[in-house]
Amino acid sequence: MSVYQSPFDDVPLRDQSITERVFEGLKSRPDDVVLIDGPTGRNLTAAAFMDQVKRLAGGLTAAGLGQGKVVALMAPNIPEYCVIFHAVAWAGGTVTTLNPTYTASEVRHQLADSRADVLITIPDFLTTAQDGAGDLDVIAIGSPAYAALMGDPLAAQVPVDVVAHTLVLPYSSGTTGLPKGVMLSHRNLVVNVDQIIAAADFRAGEIAAGFLPFFHIYGMTVLMNVHLAGGGAVVTMPRFDLPLFLQICQDHKSRRMWIVPPVALALAKHPLVDNYDLSSIEQVFSGAAPMGAELSNAVSQRLDCICLQGYGMTELSPVSHVTPARAAVAGASGQAVPNTQCRVVHIDTGDDLPAGQDGELWVKGPQVMQGYLNNPTATAATITDDGWLRTGDIARIDADGYMFIVDRLKELIKYKGFQVAPAELEATLVALDGITDAAVIGLPDMEAGELPIAFVVAGEGAPDADQIMAHLAGTLAHYKQLHQIHFVTEIPKSASGKILRRLLRDQIGRPK
Repeated sequence: MSVYQSPFDDVPLRDQSITERVFEGLKSRPDDVVLIDGPTGRNLTAAAFMDQVKRLAGGLTAAGLGQGKVVALMAPNIPEYCVIFHAVAWAGGTVTTLNPTYTASEVRHQLADSRADVLITIPDFLTTAQDGAGDLDVIAIGSPAYAALMGDPLAAQVPVDVVAHTLVLPYSSGTTGLPKGVMLSHRNLVVNVDQIIAAADFRAGEIAAGFLPFFHIYGMTVLMNVHLAGGGAVVTMPRFDLPLFLQICQDHKSRRMWIVPPVALALAKHPLVDNYDLSSIEQVFSGAAPMGAELSNAVSQRLDCICLQGYGMTELSPVSHVTPARAAVAGASGQAVPNTQCRVVHIDTGDDLPAGQDGELWVKGPQVMQGYLNNPTATAATITDDGWLRTGDIARIDADGYMFIVDRLKELIKYKGFQVAPAELEATLVALDGITDAAVIGLPDMEAGELPIAFVVAGEGAPDADQIMAHLAGTLAHYKQLHQIHFVTEIPKSASGKILRRLLRDQIGRPK
């Protein structure tokens, strides 16, 4: 077996909850401001944050929403998000995180699948939340009902098995199919925080602009938990806004930017960047989707910094690879983080491949998920009996252990870093009267990464393209919308996913 070991020293496997780990990074600096709301400037010190977490945990427990309960959280990046997340964890519960741009039908699916006991959101999303929640209680942040949940402080972490207890349920399409609840334990999140701090050389005092959404595992772990646990702070942004992002980085003298490839494109080319003093930036770190060496070098040259990449997925809590600043390689997705092994296998035979050859990336380590909620079949298809996670990505590892993502075996489309499951879009399309078949693929795009486009077989009474677009706009989140619809006479059924994508793309010409 050709197994690549991490070049980093192992980190300890702590017997802590994620909130105990975060509090460990806060107790010695009670007066430090650790959370700032970017648009308004309101903030929380470490002491105030810990107090609010404990009081909300106490209130949740008193209301019967603590240990063993599932709290759904649908909100943008605001300081309260971090308080709620860690209060649920402190109270021994489980958090399921919802994309705040979801439609009511998407909310309904996740609440039912996760068996949520309550939904917490913000007033702006209340109507959609209530439409999707049905009879489930919905509480708006800032409302009297939310204030009433602040109870007597819960002094200590409610005892949980840090390995067996499912702390968080973000939803991911995995390698194929519809979105599934990814079961992550306290151990998963705690060890990944420590792995990132070590591999990415995170330093106390780092303050970052936090636009990567906390409902997504990248923002949840790398921004919210790493910065709080590692001695840093986060300036929250409810959505990406380039001027605000640059202003925050300038004003707080950020050492590092955590970004995704579309933001790298703006940093490399947008004229607005020249209006800000970004001389404090030493490192730009990109994840969620691969970024080529050309764009990476362009960012480095413009900002006079190092541009690095990492690799991960929700099922890995999320990080398995980080490119070390001490030995940056443009275009590489990194080397395995501490306590982590990886291998590249032949996609047909499963045999290990030597350095320099392309195959499916498999990863093993303590950050690998517990499994998919209510879906043992998908779990077994993703995690081998001896603990290797099949990523569904085609990779190459060079002789120095640097991993490069070169293609995707899985069906998943990555649009601006967001996951789009073709199966979900296809199911929505064929549910329309008159549509007899559909296939959705990703079309390569310089700015977005991939654009979801559809090939539709239409029968009598089928809607036209405009009607299909209108239906999707009211049914699915913005990032799941189709950018092109092509009507075809049939969808090839015998082709593998990769060949099918090639056949369908050939019908519309070569992508730009």
